[in-house]
Amino acid sequence: MYLKNISLFNYKNFAEATFDFDSKINCFVGKNGIGKTNVLDAIYHLSYGKSYFNPLAVQNIKHNEEFFVIEATFHKNERVEQIICSLKKGQKKILKRNGKPYDKFSDHIGFIPLVIISPADRDLIVEGSETRRKFMDSVISQLNPNYLQQLIQYQKVIIQRNALLKYFALNHVFENDTLSIYNEQLSVYGQYIFEKRKEFIEQFIPIFNKHHQAITGSEETVQLVYESNLSEKNLLLLLQESVGKDRALHYTSAGIHKDDLAFEIDHYPIKKFGSQGQQKSYLIALKLAQFEFLKKQSGVKPILLFDDIFDKLDENRVAKIIEMVNNDTFGQLFITDTHPERTEIILKSTHQTYKIFNL
Repeated sequence: MYLKNISLFNYKNFAEATFDFDSKINCFVGKNGIGKTNVLDAIYHLSYGKSYFNPLAVQNIKHNEEFFVIEATFHKNERVEQIICSLKKGQKKILKRNGKPYDKFSDHIGFIPLVIISPADRDLIVEGSETRRKFMDSVISQLNPNYLQQLIQYQKVIIQRNALLKYFALNHVFENDTLSIYNEQLSVYGQYIFEKRKEFIEQFIPIFNKHHQAITGSEETVQLVYESNLSEKNLLLLLQESVGKDRALHYTSAGIHKDDLAFEIDHYPIKKFGSQGQQKSYLIALKLAQFEFLKKQSGVKPILLFDDIFDKLDENRVAKIIEMVNNDTFGQLFITDTHPERTEIILKSTHQTYKIFNL
């Protein structure tokens, strides 16, 4: 699978631009702020139906314009697939495949497997648990459409249960039977999600450890620990036990929406005890493991986006990644860099076909 071409209209800083790509390596070079990362984000948009960097969809429209359109042609399984994503101010975003709009964006997830490695990944370490849950969910959802549907249903019921708890508080009433209906629904959805997350992490950890060793060549040990209160009790029991706390807080305090992934180095939190270099290596290993996991499970090499990656790595780590390129580990690559000369040297060493776009 590869991306043949892409056209951008009023997307971020681009009024209008079209790019025809090489099936192996494509590199965008130029000064900071010129739009290199925006092209990668447009590609990401076509895979996930949203921006990687900006959750507010309307902010991806070019200043003083009313809409954006991203249009692209992919080659997948010997078929030509046209994907279009568009948004007009005041209206819902539209995602189309071969001219047919999706009723639900979730139906598209996984059709174009894609992994991005970016300096923004540091949020996985420094931000709260929601960021790390989203990482887990995005990987699992690309392979398991039912998981995504269960997750969407769970989140809907959480909103309804929280609204009911607020209603009880405002009106000084309590109806346990009504709350029990939501508890039972959450228990069904939540238990499934918990089992799938646990299964994923068990399969993912050996791949992650392998990539971390390959990148660092060090004797450091790293850990990836799935933390969930469902490990000790089933969700229905947890919800029943926490009802007093939930009534006081006016929201649901137990469930898979509180799960976390602990990132550790030598059994200490990498956020507090890891150097910048150690954190960087951890995140790159995490994303390369995501790539391999998706490839193994789907049988398709995901598109891989490297944002500003060679500016953040020493020569040894760059050499390890180039080795993976030469071993044909990856499918199609998109890279951004601020140094055209360095980029040319790196790309020539891959012995692969490539294109360089000077922005």
